[in-house]
Amino acid sequence: MIRHTVVFRLKHPAASAAERDFLRAARELAGIPGVQHFECLRQISAKNPFTFGLSMEFANAAAYKRYSDHPDHVRFVQER
Repeated sequence: MIRHTVVFRLKHPAASAAERDFLRAARELAGIPGVQHFECLRQISAKNPFTFGLSMEFANAAAYKRYSDHPDHVRFVQER
């Protein structure tokens, strides 16, 4: 099992339409084949400079590579 996590802070204002749009698009990554246990997380601790996180699991390295190379993932990373 492989767990892939990403933590980030958005440049969009909190609770804005742009923030909602980004998070909606991020949640769509869960639909890529091989993604398991997808979570979109919000950081609440002031000790951490990041405000969001994505976490997902893959059965193995091959499944992660297919996700990483998937056109929807590549487009998300390039455009967002």
